[in-house]
Amino acid sequence: MMDNHFQSCIPIQKEWDIVAARQQGRDFSKQIGFGAVDQARIATAISELARNIYLYAQKGAICFEYIEDMEHKGIKIIASDEGPGISDISRVMEDGYTTSGGLGAGLPGIKRLMDHFDIYSEEGKGTEVTIQKWLR
Repeated sequence: MMDNHFQSCIPIQKEWDIVAARQQGRDFSKQIGFGAVDQARIATAISELARNIYLYAQKGAICFEYIEDMEHKGIKIIASDEGPGISDISRVMEDGYTTSGGLGAGLPGIKRLMDHFDIYSEEGKGTEVTIQKWLR
């Protein structure tokens, strides 16, 4: 059983940090008991979040936290930055929307991979995305 207050953060400043965050998230989710498929889903979501920080804010962090309620245990991931913020959240949540020339799976893709998705952004102050995955 993991300490239910366990938290770990990876600063995102260099491209290599995306790989480090992805690996730490995979390792952390494996410790909780997630299978290979969910580990891959979690790692993919982390990659997208970390890449967004690197591309748009240049600096931020991905934090992992062990969570549990009466019936489940899981992982909570918080991606935060102090970048320019997102002026139109509903637009970036549209499938296919991209500003980086990527596939546009981005935030809507992350939302589909996880059990909980929440985003808060303030122009000029930054963005925080909170996602959760429960072990079933």
